[in-house]
Amino acid sequence: MEKDEEKEKFLGERVPPIRIAGLSFSQLQELCRELHEKVNVVDEERYDIEAKVIHNTREIQDLNMKVFDLRGKFKRPNLRRVRVSADAMLRALLGSKHKVSMDLRANLKSVKKEDTEKERPAGVSDWRKNVEAMSGMEGRKKMFDAAKTASGQ
Repeated sequence: MEKDEEKEKFLGERVPPIRIAGLSFSQLQELCRELHEKVNVVDEERYDIEAKVIHNTREIQDLNMKVFDLRGKFKRPNLRRVRVSADAMLRALLGSKHKVSMDLRANLKSVKKEDTEKERPAGVSDWRKNVEAMSGMEGRKKMFDAAKTASGQ
């Protein structure tokens, strides 16, 4: 209703009322010609405006495509770390019907620190310490002698 009222108000301001009472046939024909000319002018303006709108929408679409291509194919969301226990993960995957508890630490082998130190051979040392001492012919002779004494005993 408000739009109809605004439309009538706008037309009342822009378009003067037509007085056709008491006009002769030739005057009515002249009035019709004038109205047709005005309608043609308005149609040309409407066509021009529509052409501009179509051109602008195409340009906007092209620019949006360029922006999309410059940014990349998709926008990566900021991920946040979520802590989920193994039981909660299984419940989420299998549903609440399955009651499976999984203790991952129960199956692990316990290792003592002392055992690992005993297994390491005592003869292995840092190779970087003896690089200069073992370089050249003297170093090769020492290695040969060391291998000879180890196999001879």
